[in-house]
Amino acid sequence: MIKAYKIYTGPDGHTHVTEGHVTENQINQATGIRFKETAAPAEYDWHTAPTTQYVLSLSGILEFETYSGQTFLLKPGEVLLAMDTTGSGHKWRLLGNDPWKRAYVLFAAGQEINFIPTTTEAEA
Repeated sequence: MIKAYKIYTGPDGHTHVTEGHVTENQINQATGIRFKETAAPAEYDWHTAPTTQYVLSLSGILEFETYSGQTFLLKPGEVLLAMDTTGSGHKWRLLGNDPWKRAYVLFAAGQEINFIPTTTEAEA
């Protein structure tokens, strides 16, 4: 199983995070893939995801933070499922000296998202 984090907008209008994993199921309705590299040091202040997407982290370690103060580290080989397209959003900062290399897999509207939470969202 591949470790993953899902960030989503809760009923309170704020971004929340749930830890889980993705399985080996195939995604048939991705609309595109995009690659990006950000050199260290770097940070990105409060923002929402532009669309529902997987962010496949290839290098670099990031610390993410939500409005409520939840934090988590995204490491190489892990996946971020960004679903917080509305609300207060999240911010991140790149730790260390390695660049953040990643791939964005964009989803079509209505695409079933492959994510299995470790805990229920109500517990997170």
